Amino acid sequence: MGPALGGRPRVPPARPRGDRPVTDRRTGASPRQKHDAKITVYVSGEELLALEHARLALRAQHGVAVDRGRVVREAVAVVLADLADNGEDSELVRRLRQDSGP
Repeated sequence: MGPALGGRPRVPPARPRGDRPVTDRRTGASPRQKHDAKITVYVSGEELLALEHARLALRAQHGVAVDRGRVVREAVAVVLADLADNGEDSELVRRLRQDSGP
């Protein structure tokens, strides 16, 4: 149910419908998703290291083997859903306001 019917706004899934699985036939590795759009995001060395640590923790502690791009796409989906659900009180609004000052 969308906002016109009283529900929350539709948030795009972390894996858009247009993505297609791509399997590496040489190694038999699990399918990866092919994406139609790309952006470049610059992060600090510390942020990149934290992202890599999170990826490794997902694999070692939770049995979830994913690449950094997938972690980022899921994180973006979570933040967008929080923004849609909580608006003014969302974590994203709070953090961006904190960063931009009064």
